[in-house]
Amino acid sequence: MRASTQLKQSCIEDWNSATNHLFTTELSKNTLSLDKMRLYLAQDYTFIDNFVRLASCAIYHAPSLPDRLPLAHFLGIIAGPENTYFQRSFDMLNVPLSQRENPTLLKPSSDFQALMLKAAKSGEYANMIAVLCVAEWIYLSWAKPFAKTGESLPFYFSEWISLHSGEYFESVVEHLRTQLDTAFNDADAKKQETIKDYFKQAVLLEKQFFDACYQ
Repeated sequence: MRASTQLKQSCIEDWNSATNHLFTTELSKNTLSLDKMRLYLAQDYTFIDNFVRLASCAIYHAPSLPDRLPLAHFLGIIAGPENTYFQRSFDMLNVPLSQRENPTLLKPSSDFQALMLKAAKSGEYANMIAVLCVAEWIYLSWAKPFAKTGESLPFYFSEWISLHSGEYFESVVEHLRTQLDTAFNDADAKKQETIKDYFKQAVLLEKQFFDACYQ
């Protein structure tokens, strides 16, 4: 069994709660409250800054150029199409400027950002990859089943699904999983426990984030 699979299995209850959440189920059926979507988007947009910091640190600490390039390319997607998606969705859903630029963070939002910065500041590539892997793998896991059915939805739903599914995004997640597999297998027992802690905490926070946005 792959190390990344073992890590997933170590927190499978929270994983399943995050990847089969009512928030994403309703999003995929066009029944999600737009107020909930506005809140979610405003909160999620605040992750981009620290995600870019974390990914940049991971790129710097990656073992080789072939290990760096896929994540570097993905950063371009975050800074380009994904950022544009947020701006278009904010406009279409009439999200107030104050919520776009300086929303009051929900606790899971604040905690996840703190985890990203903690991983970046640790200087340990494995810790960084653990958090990045969770962030993208969970999104692929919930979005992939809706990749085709989501095409007929309003763009603020359909494009959120398409940004997190499809062949390219699957390749990003596979790269992160492979990097995590290698880093975990190369680590000693103490570092493996640390990696597991980062992974499990990230999964829990993803679940708590959906919970908070759905309430």
